Amino acid sequence: MDLIRIKGASQHNLKHVSLDIPRDKLVVITGVSGSGKSSLAFDTIYAEGQRRYVESLSTYARQFIGQMDKPDVESIEGLSPAIAIEQRAASHNPRSTVGTVTEIYDYFRLLFAGIGVCHCYTCGREIKSQTIDSIVAGILALPESTRFSVLAPLVRGKKGEFAKELRRLQKEGFARVRIDGTIHDLAEDIVLAKTKRHDIDLIVDRLVLKEGVRKRLRDSVEIAAGKSDGLVRIVTADGCETLYSEKYACPDCGISMATLAPRVFSFNNPYGACPTCNGLGSRMHFALDLVVPDAGLSLREGAIAPWAGRNSMYYYNMLDALSGHYKFDINMPFNQL
Repeated sequence: MDLIRIKGASQHNLKHVSLDIPRDKLVVITGVSGSGKSSLAFDTIYAEGQRRYVESLSTYARQFIGQMDKPDVESIEGLSPAIAIEQRAASHNPRSTVGTVTEIYDYFRLLFAGIGVCHCYTCGREIKSQTIDSIVAGILALPESTRFSVLAPLVRGKKGEFAKELRRLQKEGFARVRIDGTIHDLAEDIVLAKTKRHDIDLIVDRLVLKEGVRKRLRDSVEIAAGKSDGLVRIVTADGCETLYSEKYACPDCGISMATLAPRVFSFNNPYGACPTCNGLGSRMHFALDLVVPDAGLSLREGAIAPWAGRNSMYYYNMLDALSGHYKFDINMPFNQL
């Protein structure tokens, strides 16, 4: 439909108005004061468009967006979700942004939470959690007759000998581990350099992808995930490796991320606000040239400008005490301290 068709609009001072408004055009509604311009644009068209959009959302999503009452109108056809931008006085509140002023901020939060794809901020890898069944399904997608090993990553880039850990694995019935890329039998006398970083993977099982392997594969994946806090590494015979994670975390860097939700995209919520600026977008810090505008003055002469006004004697007495304790001269120019 190329038109927004309004029938019987009677909101506020509108008198059963019916009209067609072209879509995808710049349309200006003009008239004398009190003629119903705002009643038509904001209280009828915008209110109905916003109300319809909010009704299409889930109950959980609706709690983040205010619900508007149905306007007094017989019908409106061809209406899309609407955004209204009101003329307001400029705000100097740092939490007031283009997104909040135009009221599209909440919609963007819902959009990003719904379709966003999370990536590790260190290595850039896509982060997603997987169930045991989805991990098994991914492995079963390999070509038939593929030979592969199921590994549990136990140690990643840590220093130590790990003798106790290796002995415990042997007692639990496991036979092999991969240490720094080399496979070792746990029955061997394995000696690791204490001062070097090591990667240790427990070899849980070796399999060939064929019919009837699903149950054994699932059991092996469960054991690997249980041993390595949700991580499972698959290594094929040709050396191709794939790392899976049960948790919403980067399997390579170990960085955990919050599950995507609208609050993660809110700078007014502690879950989404930047911890450095607290969601304000700016940080407070001291500007030394403003604190000490004339570095040629001594502390006693008022080099520290904020302390040179009222209650200056309080600060001078404090400086006297500090100079005696830390052995510095408050009569020396600030730039020579």
